[in-house]
Amino acid sequence: MERKLFTSESVSMGHPDKVADQISDAILDACLKDDPKSRVACETFVTTGTVIVGGEIATKTYVDVQNEVRQVIREIGYTDSGMGFEADGCGVHVLIHEQSADISQGVDHSADSGQTGAGDQGMMFGYACRETSELMPAPIHWAHRLMERHAEVRFSGELAWLRPDAKAQVTFEYNGNKPSAIQAVVLSSQTEDIDIGQIRADIEEKIIRPCLPKELLTNETAFHINPTGKFVIGGPHGDAGLTGRKIIVDTYGGSARHGGGAFSGKDSTKVDRSAAYAARWIAKNIVQAGWADRCEVQLAYAIGVALPVSLRVDTFGTCTAGMDDEQIVRHLRNLQPWNNADPLTPDWIIGTLGLQTPTGFADPNGWTYRKTACHGHFGREIFPWESIGLVEELKSLTASGATA
Repeated sequence: MERKLFTSESVSMGHPDKVADQISDAILDACLKDDPKSRVACETFVTTGTVIVGGEIATKTYVDVQNEVRQVIREIGYTDSGMGFEADGCGVHVLIHEQSADISQGVDHSADSGQTGAGDQGMMFGYACRETSELMPAPIHWAHRLMERHAEVRFSGELAWLRPDAKAQVTFEYNGNKPSAIQAVVLSSQTEDIDIGQIRADIEEKIIRPCLPKELLTNETAFHINPTGKFVIGGPHGDAGLTGRKIIVDTYGGSARHGGGAFSGKDSTKVDRSAAYAARWIAKNIVQAGWADRCEVQLAYAIGVALPVSLRVDTFGTCTAGMDDEQIVRHLRNLQPWNNADPLTPDWIIGTLGLQTPTGFADPNGWTYRKTACHGHFGREIFPWESIGLVEELKSLTASGATA
């Protein structure tokens, strides 16, 4: 059987690009909380002592952008002026204006059906596979878990010398399409200026080994921990950050194709985000339903048009339900409408998944857009596009033989 390697990376919530993503999504949340119909396209740039927030927002509510920015930075852990970037001392520059009326008219009333039109053109991909119980590719799944563990031991004080900025990278060896062992782990974390030997020993003992499955670690697994020997200057002081620059970290770690559109800071009329969530939801439910072992779904849209211009399913030859990819596509076109909205239109996606009303506004344990902006948008059950509630409908379509 063919043996091969595949690597994916994740970054921490304190990574400069993720700081920017979280700020953009916190502003989106603040708009949606009181005005679910808000139109938001918010971009953030961070660097030494400075945050710049720009973009287009149309909302009926007031958002204290300065306060939202500083609160995000504070909660991430940039509270020490010695880091060169800190919540209460950085300058925050707000450069926001309203959404273009030319775009708005096409979104409000689509050219094809009078439903909500897509907020932009583009293609979006969703993916699922049986490599993990979450139906995510193993390399990106475990890279995210390392960064979650990094945040846990930093906030708990177990490794109090950790600072917010960090990266993880996991290389898996595969037997055919099955992950069989972890070949290498790279973890670089910003720290206080302490002995590198202690850093390496503690990160291996407290982060890597408790996190990664023991059966996948071998005597040959290589650990590269802070390989430069020093990582004290970090965060936005060490490297500027920008919203939307970690699109592969946000999705499938390179295991699946990507349409190129970023997610954070965009409301759900922007199909860059909402259709990517819908495509993941559909792909995951196809795999969960037993139709395939691997599935990639592509959707494509024209700006101002509600119905997708294309729908494609690729199961990579793993179809297990006595059907082919085109039959699956025909079944998907027969999914139930939502409130008279046709399947796979923005209204259907938004309504079916509840994308204008995050549950975290009323329940601290619920989901918000800001929670998507670190540790990946996919593979965590808190998000509605990770539900398997579509499985029974898919099975009923098979039973009825519905085609279009």
